[in-house]
Order: sequence, then C-alpha cells, then structure tokens
Amino acid sequence: MKMPAQTYLFPCLTDNYGVLIHDPGSGATASIDAPEAAPVEAALKKTGWRLTDILVTHHHGDHTAGIGALKANHKCRVVAPRNEAARIAHVDETVGEGDTVRVGALQARVIDTPGHTAGHISYFLAADKLAFVGDTLFSIGCGRVIEGTPEMMWHSLLKLRALPDDTQFYCGHEYTAANIRFAKTIEPNNKALAARAAEVDKEIAAHKPTIPATIGAEKAANPFLRADDATLAKSLGLAGSPAWKVFADIRERKNRF
Repeated sequence: MKMPAQTYLFPCLTDNYGVLIHDPGSGATASIDAPEAAPVEAALKKTGWRLTDILVTHHHGDHTAGIGALKANHKCRVVAPRNEAARIAHVDETVGEGDTVRVGALQARVIDTPGHTAGHISYFLAADKLAFVGDTLFSIGCGRVIEGTPEMMWHSLLKLRALPDDTQFYCGHEYTAANIRFAKTIEPNNKALAARAAEVDKEIAAHKPTIPATIGAEKAANPFLRADDATLAKSLGLAGSPAWKVFADIRERKNRF
C-alpha cells in the first residue's frame, strides 16, 4: 500500500516559499522549485530526506536560482515545463498538460497554467490531495499576468478552481495578508473573506505560514476565482461582461493597489 506523501515547507529569499515533498516508502524527495540552494539543503538536513528530484513550475529566477548547486550536490533529476525548458538550466525532463511525473510511488499530474509566464505549469497529486501551483494562484490572490493574457490566466485559474475542494495547494510566496487587504476593497461584505482574514491574523501573530490553503476555502474568499460571480461583476460595473474581462479588471486594480 502506498504511504501518504509528506511535505515540509520553509522560507526562501525575502518572501518565497520552498517545499519538499517526500515519499516515505521509497525515500524519494522532490523540491518544488529551487529559489536558492542553502534553505533547501537546510530543509533536507532537518528532515533527513534525500533529494532525488526538482519539479520546476516556471522559469523565473526566484524559482530556479538554486537548481545548479542542488543538482551538482545531489545528482537529482530536474523536471521543467516543456514550453520554458530553454530558459531553465540543467533540465533532464520536460513535461506539459496531462503528463505524469513520479517521485518514488507518488504521482503528479501536470496542468498547464500559463499567464504569469507563457509556459507555467502546476503539479497535482490526486491521491494525496496536494497541488503545487507556483505563482499562478496565491491564497486570496493570483500571480501578475506578465507573459500571457488575462483571458489565458483566467482559464488557468479555472483549471485550479476545478480541483477537489479538499485539495491543499502550495504557492510560491507569502502574500496572503497583503492580498486580503486588496480583496476587501473588491468584496467588503464577503463573510468567507472576513473569516480568512481573522485566521491569517492569528497565523501571522504566531509566526506561522498562511499556506497551504484549500481550494474550497479559496473559492469562497478569493476574488480572482470569483470573476464569474454575477453579483461581483455588477458591483464592479461590469454586469454581463465575460468573466475573463471581470478578472482582468480585478487584476488591473490589484496592480495599482
């Protein structure tokens, strides 16, 4: 019988997160992205796990800068998005929509989630109810639309929103408190958002991370996942507009916030 995945979350750089995912049966361990090598090495030392893989979500340097040193030290496999592999060093395997990545007995399905970057991918472990979404989705937020279009990003968010409600997702940054301050300007009367804000205040006061969060809770409180809500669209003066245009309006407001 497959043993459940274990995860270990840790801070990197100024506001990034690193996360290890471990298969206790085989001992295989993957780092989701590699913002910098030293915190990953410290996490491996603390857990006693052996790094076998790096699963990359996108090419940005704050997610890839540690790959070279980690690969040199551990001889680990580097898996990266097929449409961005040319911009990522030390890649061994490329993947895209619908592909399966195995880390020991753990299985992750690859989901194309472009928008933040043109070839961004996410990893979903259905059996473990875990998703690693890089900079596409944040708790009560989403990534900036840098290389894609708002319509592209909205469709990527819909893919993640469609995951089971009890899926825990890990994102690349600790932005939750700032995202909540913005979200309250969009939906000031959202009770789920108010509850999440109170929860996050307690987590931050206790010096705890605000992730992982669940898809179900996010659907109720994150305005970027609610762009197809008719009441929300009307409140923004966009009644009857396509959902991606409502999303684009919210994203632009966040850019200026």
